[in-house]
Amino acid sequence: MFTNDQRQEERTGRYGTPRLQYLQELVTQFQSATEDETREKIVANLANFAYDPYNYNFLRQLNVLELFLDCITETNEKLVEFGIGGICNACADPTNSNIVTQCGGIPLVIQCLSSPVRNTVNYALGALYYLCNESNKEEVLKPEVIDVIQRYAAAETVSASFSNLAKAFLDKHLSNNLH
Repeated sequence: MFTNDQRQEERTGRYGTPRLQYLQELVTQFQSATEDETREKIVANLANFAYDPYNYNFLRQLNVLELFLDCITETNEKLVEFGIGGICNACADPTNSNIVTQCGGIPLVIQCLSSPVRNTVNYALGALYYLCNESNKEEVLKPEVIDVIQRYAAAETVSASFSNLAKAFLDKHLSNNLH
């Protein structure tokens, strides 16, 4: 369920931590954490906040989208998974999508298509669906990227979610180019 100011006030209560402060605490904890497991839990938590439009301004203010992009460059597959999950959750918003694009996120998201982790691939397909637009389609719609996405679209028996996401991507971004 999406949040609004009234619902947030009801959930937080008189003595609760305001959302911006709570998210700032998570970012600070992530930056000072040394244990992989702790960092994974914090990024997973932040990624969960990224689905709700109520949080978008806070996430932008705290540079959480950039934090997600940094996670995608890690060798830790869980950080990559949760980082791309946060990107996917936030990219339905055009402002967030533009930030990811301006920060060089498209090649990072494309790299996630070859991950051995199913969720990472699903999130990458979802993120590319939202990231691809007129201003960057040449960067996204490269032949090698289209080839991978077409293979996922054809892999119905291997993974229905890969196939469905890939088909939705192709329908949205290539159907006009084929006619």
